[in-house]
Amino acid sequence: MILKLLNKNQLKIDDFVFKCSIGLNGLSSNKKEGDLKTPKGLFGIGNLYYRKDRIKNISSNLNSKVITKKLLWCHDLSSKKFYNKLVYKNKNLKGESLYRKDHKYDLLIPIKYNTYKRIVGKGSCIFLHITNNYKPTAGCIAIKKKDFLILVKIIKKNSKIDIN
Repeated sequence: MILKLLNKNQLKIDDFVFKCSIGLNGLSSNKKEGDLKTPKGLFGIGNLYYRKDRIKNISSNLNSKVITKKLLWCHDLSSKKFYNKLVYKNKNLKGESLYRKDHKYDLLIPIKYNTYKRIVGKGSCIFLHITNNYKPTAGCIAIKKKDFLILVKIIKKNSKIDIN
């Protein structure tokens, strides 16, 4: 099952087409940390992460993990060991807190970009997450919460996302 970015503002799976937003600076085959671009390619997807204090009764075929205040997705250029990995907050590591005041990360799925043979500086924290206004992202793909809840019922652990 493949999610397909049809253009810069539509994500398709099966018969569903969802409005979406992507990175402020568009798509890139040569992603770099902080370039505000969404990486091009065919990628796997990770677990479903959610805020259980905000999302109730979620139904999904994906493995689901609860977001806690301690979780951080590392984007620290000085950490080869933890770069682009989910870690517990640590004063020595820089990263993206998954527990946010806004609602962007109430639901998120990591896009498996630069995850297997990680290269520090090639980009990290690329997620499918929630948006309220379709403003451009820092490199992620964002859809409305209602669409996200439909999407997680359709996709499976072995689903891929095609960004081109």
